[in-house]
Amino acid sequence: MKNRKVVVALGGNAILSDDASAHAQKKALDQTAEHLVQFVANGDELIVSHGNGPQVGNLLIQQQESNSVKNPAMPLDSCVAMTQGSIGYWLQNSLDNAFAKRKMTKETVSLVTQVIVSKDDPAFSRPTKPIGPFLSKEEAEAEEKKTGATFIEDAGRGYRKVVPSPKPLYIKEHEAINKLVESGVVTVSAGGGGISVIEKNGEFTGVEAVIDKDFASLRLAEMVEANLFVILTGVDHVFVNFNQPNQEKLEQVTVSELEKWKAEKQFAEGSMLPKIEAAIEFVKSRPESRAVITSLENIENFLQNGSGTVITAD
Repeated sequence: MKNRKVVVALGGNAILSDDASAHAQKKALDQTAEHLVQFVANGDELIVSHGNGPQVGNLLIQQQESNSVKNPAMPLDSCVAMTQGSIGYWLQNSLDNAFAKRKMTKETVSLVTQVIVSKDDPAFSRPTKPIGPFLSKEEAEAEEKKTGATFIEDAGRGYRKVVPSPKPLYIKEHEAINKLVESGVVTVSAGGGGISVIEKNGEFTGVEAVIDKDFASLRLAEMVEANLFVILTGVDHVFVNFNQPNQEKLEQVTVSELEKWKAEKQFAEGSMLPKIEAAIEFVKSRPESRAVITSLENIENFLQNGSGTVITAD
């Protein structure tokens, strides 16, 4: 199918390298763009989302270390917006250069994106998502007294602030994204899961929360009525019975098959499970569409041969 709407959710490996400098991350995205432009060359309309976990964590450390009366630290919603802007700029620039190299006339836009969440989401009473720097117990207790934030001990490495991770309800800018896509513009949006905002009496307010990137990308794919939702990760295929003698590579699978394996706890929480859940929900909401879980490096093989874990309706 030509002129499909394709939402691609980039995993962290598409941005990160051993070097956390902006130059190194931009170089990694140059390689990422080389893979992504294959969708456009295939005739698809491309919408890209991305994670920002390490980047926003590093920014929070910088904010903490420079915090003072004259230079107060930015709140989390602003930090998410700042990393949306920086990663969006790097990716936009990389895509522009990849198109120019191929003499392809294509515009790219990165859009700071707000994602609406419910003020009544139970996640707000149970913050679980660690962010920011590691602190000693004494430092964490002092911060709790000073700010009212919640800190937990994290894997023996120290104490970290935890924030809520509510489910995304809808993408506030989805109509603008749709107009850009329908005009043939490659759009980078919903970065880092989007900026968490709540709506009250017709006004939107940012909140201290982070949204799972895969679920925000799912909501984006639904709202732009995507034909294909591609979730990129570190492997070409999903496996069941992983690293066991009866390990099985999943290629063409249905929603009901995935739900059966999910019930058997085949997929690791915090790793493959959110991707599986996002893929299932997308295909259930748009049964005529497909979801794919694969790697960045396997995009060409997917486009040419259908390689990857392809999820369809029953």
